[in-house]
Amino acid sequence: MTNKNFYEKVYEVVQLIPYGRVTSYGAIATYLGTARSARMVGWAMNNSSKKDMPAHRVVNRKGLLTGKHHFNGTNLMQQLLESEGIKVIDNQIQDFENVFWNPSQELSQII
Repeated sequence: MTNKNFYEKVYEVVQLIPYGRVTSYGAIATYLGTARSARMVGWAMNNSSKKDMPAHRVVNRKGLLTGKHHFNGTNLMQQLLESEGIKVIDNQIQDFENVFWNPSQELSQII
């Protein structure tokens, strides 16, 4: 592991989430070796608004758009997800199991 700070590591993982897929705060934390730090991943995402990254692809463990209030506009997070083919009803991703991307299974080594 390099000397990058936690937020930088989170941002690197988020950049790797494929188009049309989502992951969770906890999945990112687990991948980074800090399984109990899902909330810290959320804080990192709250501070990501000035960075060019697909923050809309990070949701809670149940597929809820819990970070949507950090996006400009009323439904921007949902609109971005829907533009990638992800169906959202009542702030919850539909068919969550099939669009979920687990970095621990998809990426071979810790950033």
